[in-house]
Amino acid sequence: MKKSYRINEIFYSLQGEGRHTGRAAVFVRFSGCNLNCPFCDTDFSKYTEMTAEQVVNRVKAWKDCAFVVLTGGEPTLQVDEQLVSMLQKEGFYVAIETNGTRPVPCNINWVTLSPKSAFVRNAPALIKVKADEVKVVFDGIHDPEPYGNMGRDVYLNLQPCDTGDVERNSEVTRQCIEYIKRNPQWHLSLQTQKMVHIR
Repeated sequence: MKKSYRINEIFYSLQGEGRHTGRAAVFVRFSGCNLNCPFCDTDFSKYTEMTAEQVVNRVKAWKDCAFVVLTGGEPTLQVDEQLVSMLQKEGFYVAIETNGTRPVPCNINWVTLSPKSAFVRNAPALIKVKADEVKVVFDGIHDPEPYGNMGRDVYLNLQPCDTGDVERNSEVTRQCIEYIKRNPQWHLSLQTQKMVHIR
């Protein structure tokens, strides 16, 4: 019996956050997570069981785009080297967005580490994940400093938390900017997909 993956959705859009902001990408959103972050905006109640072949065939519908982002939820609960290899054989550069609590397949091309354990009581500890970039959600309460020493070649991004409250969001963004001015190794990462109203 072939392995199947619980897929929340597969869609084509622009990467709205982090180092690849503005780049066209095919997003494969996996259903399920091992954390329960209070600001999560993904509905995991619905998903479709798909084989690796079915996932790859759906992604190939956007053959002119060579960039695939595996996201969730927490994609490392399901993603394996076989799926990554199949995407790469079709010419795709494969990125993953992970909370860093589980191992990442070793053949991933780009790893975005987005640690969330500060927001979740009794969260699993971070494991040693070799990341290309770190994207920390900044809420004005938790200090991102522990993630500021991930290595010289790692891009460091702070993203103001979307609290759902316009006034609070404005204050969090102001604090985030001030933090970056004091700690210029960090870069501001905005959720541009929300600003331009795309998925």
